[in-house]
Amino acid sequence: MTGHQGSGGTGDGGAGDESGGSGAGAGIRAGVRPARRTRVPGIAGLALAGVLVLGAGAAGWLYWQLNDNIRGVDIDGALGDDRPARPLTTPSPDPSAPAAPVPTGSLNILVLGSDSRSGAENRALGGGDGGGARSDTAMVVHLDAGRTGATVVSIPRDTLVDRPSCPLPDGGATRPVSGAMFNSAYEVGGPVCAVKTAEALTDVRMDHYVEIDFAGFARLVDALGGVTVTTDEDIDDDRSRLTLEAGTHHLDGTGALALARTRYGIGDGSDLGRIGLQHRLVEALLERIAEQDLLTDPVKLYEVADAVTGSLTTDTGLDSLGELTGFGRSLGGLSSADVTTLTMPVVPAPWDGNRVVPDEPEAQELWASLR
Repeated sequence: MTGHQGSGGTGDGGAGDESGGSGAGAGIRAGVRPARRTRVPGIAGLALAGVLVLGAGAAGWLYWQLNDNIRGVDIDGALGDDRPARPLTTPSPDPSAPAAPVPTGSLNILVLGSDSRSGAENRALGGGDGGGARSDTAMVVHLDAGRTGATVVSIPRDTLVDRPSCPLPDGGATRPVSGAMFNSAYEVGGPVCAVKTAEALTDVRMDHYVEIDFAGFARLVDALGGVTVTTDEDIDDDRSRLTLEAGTHHLDGTGALALARTRYGIGDGSDLGRIGLQHRLVEALLERIAEQDLLTDPVKLYEVADAVTGSLTTDTGLDSLGELTGFGRSLGGLSSADVTTLTMPVVPAPWDGNRVVPDEPEAQELWASLR
């Protein structure tokens, strides 16, 4: 199957910014390329990288504090049975497996990067307030049975979808809307509505949910001692608050976040330029993680783990350090070379060149391959 090279990205101007569009008129349909193997893209992908760090060796002395950092949302309880069915799989027993084997079945995970989980730190970094946050990065991460490979499919934030009615914590429900931006689901109904909208779009059951916010990403970069990236052109983007000359730069957390959010200061101002920057940034981050032997430096390990868990929201199936550690152990044999990144096939919306809609039947063929 062919698809677009990885896309999607972090926000470009705060919670309520819908002015920019996705640059559909700038060639989002053209340039369809074969999928390539690369590192997990975008801010949200760092949540998974952080989980791997945790799985590598979270010590007992920090367990309870880190455990208390994680926020859990009971998505299964909120959505009930009105969802795509789980695939039926019968794992084959492995006689050489340890007494307590890690899970190895296939999984689909909705991973979001949000522009806020509220708080002054997020607002200072350019996020929205607690009532207006949006999911600025959205990816469906499919883990193959055996956890030997993964497919990451980005859903462009400006994709127009039929947003379903979503249950609210007070017992009410949001109203269904046709032609809503995909990232608005999080704004009106939080993680529960984000999951339900993703499932309505893809007809793929989301087994788990993982979210990381602006502040957590910045803290993670700082805990790693910053990252070094090279840009090919000058950047001057007042929306992401970043000004850089072309060349190599060592960025702290605030600078790295600004780079990941930069859109209007490069190229034609579409998401495609921002995606290229994000790929470079994430590659630099994963290389930075690989350079540091965190298991021999418990202080550094704690700083990184605290940065990750302190900014995580997950479903209740992953909302404890024990569950996250088990999940991380199950990914122990997965390397960046085993990850394929794609973007859901899209075309410009006929009635709005700044928005996109799924390109059918290619989009549904892609989702069907992940069920």
